[in-house]
Amino acid sequence: MSRNFYVKLRLKQVHVFVFTFVSFLILTTNLFAESVVTDGHSNEEVKRGERFFKGLLPFKRDYSSCVSCHNLQLTDTLNWNPSAMDIALKYADKDFESFKAVVMNPVGVKMEASHVNFALAEEDLKTVKAYLDNLAHSGVPPAKPTHFNLILFLFLGVLLTWALADLIFLHKIKLKIIPMIIFLGAFGWQVKMIVTDAIKLGRQENYAPDQPVKFSHKVHVGENGIDCMYCHTTVEQGKSAGIPATNLCMNCHIIIREGTNSGKFEIAKVVEANETGKPIEWTRIHNLPDHVFFSHAVHVGSGKLDCKQCHGPVEEMDIMEQYSDLSMGFCVNCHRDTKVDFGNNGYYEHFVKMHEDLKSGAIDSVTAADIGANDCMRCHY
Repeated sequence: MSRNFYVKLRLKQVHVFVFTFVSFLILTTNLFAESVVTDGHSNEEVKRGERFFKGLLPFKRDYSSCVSCHNLQLTDTLNWNPSAMDIALKYADKDFESFKAVVMNPVGVKMEASHVNFALAEEDLKTVKAYLDNLAHSGVPPAKPTHFNLILFLFLGVLLTWALADLIFLHKIKLKIIPMIIFLGAFGWQVKMIVTDAIKLGRQENYAPDQPVKFSHKVHVGENGIDCMYCHTTVEQGKSAGIPATNLCMNCHIIIREGTNSGKFEIAKVVEANETGKPIEWTRIHNLPDHVFFSHAVHVGSGKLDCKQCHGPVEEMDIMEQYSDLSMGFCVNCHRDTKVDFGNNGYYEHFVKMHEDLKSGAIDSVTAADIGANDCMRCHY
């Protein structure tokens, strides 16, 4: 037999071996996946529950999917319903009967209206509980980041490299103005991207992180008229405005246990935190660089500034966000433009000359910059 025959036979044997080995791996992986048990639930139950929750499989009765109300990912508008993770964490340590009772026979006006005439099959609901238990253990997978700016930057780099190479070496395009325009355009756009991102570094305008409790300033400040200083008690005397302790919240919520929009779920978090003594871990929204000193006492207590001047129309915000960019330019311009409550303010009594000038009419007002607010050492000591 020829040498080619043996080579072909050997290759065929290799192909058969590789195919058999890969098939074995796939079969073993599938068998292992089906046999995995997490918190007493098989992988098959968890996957089936996930499909029910996301509406990929219909329940035995015709209902909308769970995820249509209980979101898995963050949203830019306030979803008053508890998220999937909130539900998962709350009922992870509870048995199925407790979970079933809440879903099938809810207590509270809001939830009763949402779950009216629910009659889900028990085996379907068990798989949903299995999925939520697994979710509490594994967490929600993070959203995939987009790399559009990086791809655009690299594409522009390739474009300007080609244009430069054509101008110097290739000479494929007769009109030199064309690669020159391409080079200048791509290079200019790259510079613009670098400068824009450099300016944004450390700034968080419109930053609105998810919070452990769905607290709406629109409801509390706008609709119920609660004064900012009722909750932020240290704003006039301290560097920080302060976060209210849960026992302050209970001044109202000792009676109010169900919200018009949120039902009982969110308020129950506050009640539980107060009863257990475990503080709510709020996520800080307004962050300044470490080299910047800022005191609320100076601006609110002494300067008598309105909270809106920095924080914007808080009474209109369901989700609290950073309204201003809080850049150095923002602060410097505010110091130049803001007139200080100077005449009837004991904090500024030592500015004798300015008080005399105000009385004589030499000056008609005093800005923060006039009394040294824009001196570098005031903020960067």
